Amino acid sequence: MSSSTSAPGSSPAIEAGPLSLCAREPYVPADRLVAEMVPPPRFDSVRFATYIPDPNQPSQTEAVGTLEGFASGLGGAHASGAGKPGRKGLFGFGRAKAAKSPAGPRGVYLDGGYGVGKTHLLASLWHATPAEPALKAFGTFVELTNLVGALGFQQTVQTLSGHRLLCIDEFELDDPGDTVLVSTLLGKLVEAGVALAATSNTLPGKLGEGRFAAADFLREIQGLSAHFRTLRIDGEDYRHRGLPEAPAPYSDEQVAKAAYATAGASLDDFPHLLEHLARVHPSRYGALTDGLTAVCLTDVRPVPDQSTALRLVVLADRLYDREVPVLASGLPFDQLFSEEMLNGGYRKKYFRAISRLTALARDAKGLVRS
Repeated sequence: MSSSTSAPGSSPAIEAGPLSLCAREPYVPADRLVAEMVPPPRFDSVRFATYIPDPNQPSQTEAVGTLEGFASGLGGAHASGAGKPGRKGLFGFGRAKAAKSPAGPRGVYLDGGYGVGKTHLLASLWHATPAEPALKAFGTFVELTNLVGALGFQQTVQTLSGHRLLCIDEFELDDPGDTVLVSTLLGKLVEAGVALAATSNTLPGKLGEGRFAAADFLREIQGLSAHFRTLRIDGEDYRHRGLPEAPAPYSDEQVAKAAYATAGASLDDFPHLLEHLARVHPSRYGALTDGLTAVCLTDVRPVPDQSTALRLVVLADRLYDREVPVLASGLPFDQLFSEEMLNGGYRKKYFRAISRLTALARDAKGLVRS
């Protein structure tokens, strides 16, 4: 093997050398966006039974019981919105006729800080709902807006209105235009009898770690608020509950050596990766990570501005969803964002990214061999 594909000081283990995120510019067709509206790989096997409530937070146990009832209540709902005769729908309202505007909650909103397991519970609800996967949809707010952009509003309504359940993770409350777009879409889907479930981020300037999210969410979706029942989920970030500290960053040589020794790993310089993310639409970040077994980064340093930081948040989410470990040199991940960013309106997103990247860094420890 040529010297150009060998890591310094290592024996050549992977003939082709590591991959590079910066060399990828994926194209994602609209039909893939629809087909991929299912829980991501990290949450493919989660169920209510695998959610471990914090014994000190009774709201977590209560949320599980409520969501289990919500899922079972969907058993009599047809995709068209019509129910079986005599069958009770969500929270007790009747679904004997294909009513266009069900009276009562047709959705649940999971309200809580980062790391309390909202996505786990949302995915568990998707899995527990008695319907074929093609009649259920799960995606982030960004993925839903990307779907509207790819299909057009009317086609998206037509595509999703035959579903029994739509789960929206991380409903964005900081973009008024997209919020109005999605709220209008949800109104059409509710009229078609689709059940809804959502989590959200807090609005800019809200520093309550989710304490204000429910009020903001219900106000922003305006006429749809009556269709949601709010479930408050208290607790600390489970990703770090009782776990050891994240490993300190490694040296450039250790990261490169691990990348060359790991089949399917990528190796990129962090500043160059940030530049590349600016040239790839965030809707493609999932495809950007296709087939990767690990992401190796050198020279991790603070992100230079908020636009770059928000793109990095999306990449961190997609890596976490796909359970791709991240091995890095440079600064630790808790120093990625400036104090100004961590005290600003997007702080919840940044803390979530730190939390998820820290978990992925912990997963990458086994890649480094002494």
